Amino acid sequence: MATPMDDETWPSLPYAEWAETCRTLHLWTQIVGKVRLAQTPWLNHSWHAPLYVTPRGLTTGAIAHDRRTIDLEFDFIDQVLRIRTEGPVMTLPLEPMSVAEFYARVMAALAALGASVTIYAAPNELPEALPFPEDRQPRAYDGLAARRFLRVLLQADRVLKRFRTGFLGKASPVHFFWGSFDLAVTRFSGRPAPPHPGGVPHVPQEVIREAYSHEVSSAGFWPGGPAMQEAVFYSYAYPEPPGFRDAAVGPAGARFDAGLGEFLLPYDAVRTARDPDDALLRFLSTTYAAAAEAARWDRAALECPLGEPLRPRPV
Repeated sequence: MATPMDDETWPSLPYAEWAETCRTLHLWTQIVGKVRLAQTPWLNHSWHAPLYVTPRGLTTGAIAHDRRTIDLEFDFIDQVLRIRTEGPVMTLPLEPMSVAEFYARVMAALAALGASVTIYAAPNELPEALPFPEDRQPRAYDGLAARRFLRVLLQADRVLKRFRTGFLGKASPVHFFWGSFDLAVTRFSGRPAPPHPGGVPHVPQEVIREAYSHEVSSAGFWPGGPAMQEAVFYSYAYPEPPGFRDAAVGPAGARFDAGLGEFLLPYDAVRTARDPDDALLRFLSTTYAAAAEAARWDRAALECPLGEPLRPRPV
């Protein structure tokens, strides 16, 4: 049941009010994410590349650098990018600056820590791909908006992780993809999928085909962007099975977007629900069931009740 505190727990996140900061963070997270990408052996479905939600922001997690270990974390509470090693720690302020300046500061800090990294220095999954060192236009950054975004990520991450416990089959971690700027979790049927047609801007075909090499039901949270200026939860299936888009799903407000090929639920419909957790779990569960039923997954073998703390799953 919602309480007055839920307005803070699930804060409003109108895209128009933080659009410029959102675009700035999208590009900055690509730079940081590419540090992990450049140093980490390939893991199936690009699971070696995303960031992860922390109580303070988004982190790369531990990255091997030769025989050393580093990590980078966006701290949206203290408004810094923190770069840590086993010894020295450096912090870079999160403040209005160009992408070129942010890129230069990150590369210089890594070099100063003895952890120089060479990355592919241009955006992925965006229509335009101006190299980071050349993107010198001023960029906005609103720390209060970034902190509000963090609060939304914390709640979405928590519920997505609970949803993930109800599946025995192969499933991804809950992770933040800096290319598409979304928090996601994916379930797999175990069966191969037909080759993905690709077409994602500035992403090699082989990367997309490897990511979608097997049948999936994938869901997550996206804060909005220029093409759709609304924060939403989403759910899709690849390949899309016949009848999927016509399935009845909940809660009220959920809809199928034919242009995207995904079910969408506005973030505002969740945060204003009597029980936001229940509303989001209904969306995740009913859209997954729509995919699994339409594609004839072996649901009896793949599913289990949602997990509970300190309670082993009965077998």
